[in-house]
Amino acid sequence: MALQNRVTPEGDIVATPARGFMLGNRGGCIHDGARRLTRRRWASRQWIVCRLEFKGRHRQVMTPGRYTELFFLDEATALAAGHRPCFECRREAALQFAELWGKCRGQTHRAAATAMDQVLHAERLREDAGKQTFRSEIKGLPDGAMVCWDGEPHLVWAGRLLAWSFAGYGIRVPVPERARAEVLTPAATCGVLLAGYRPSVHVSANIASHLVGGRRVLP
Repeated sequence: MALQNRVTPEGDIVATPARGFMLGNRGGCIHDGARRLTRRRWASRQWIVCRLEFKGRHRQVMTPGRYTELFFLDEATALAAGHRPCFECRREAALQFAELWGKCRGQTHRAAATAMDQVLHAERLREDAGKQTFRSEIKGLPDGAMVCWDGEPHLVWAGRLLAWSFAGYGIRVPVPERARAEVLTPAATCGVLLAGYRPSVHVSANIASHLVGGRRVLP
């Protein structure tokens, strides 16, 4: 039976047999001895996205008393859910993310992890712990951002919207001029994406961005 450890762009944690291509956690343990989630959905503000493999480390998923492993389709999904790159296993990406975060705020130094976590925690959750979003014109959003379009999460990629699923991205959908949508990716992260951060996306995104009605077309 699938464990409840897959994360959606809305930040929900669900059980599905589909495989995740990136790992992460929310600052500690949020599962019990039977490897079931407790009522908590985070242990601290430190929500990170990591590599699936790092220095040969291996252990049982959801080991009692250890941090709860969460899985994402890709980095764009994790960023939408409110996570940021890990400074240990994804150091190069994390340093670039922090550098651009600082530049977005007119700082001459790289942003500290604790400072980013504080802002992200305020932007990813409402007071009732639900998903916080903001509205924006889709065409003003950067590649890698996620929006809710027609009630479903979609990735902004190569000037198109790609339907998200646990298995990958579907065929692109047209975006009307001046169309607005609820943006799932926190505003601060959108700023980092606009500044040039390029998140890792599932291979299906680059395939789907060139498909219309099942046919491959020029970009």
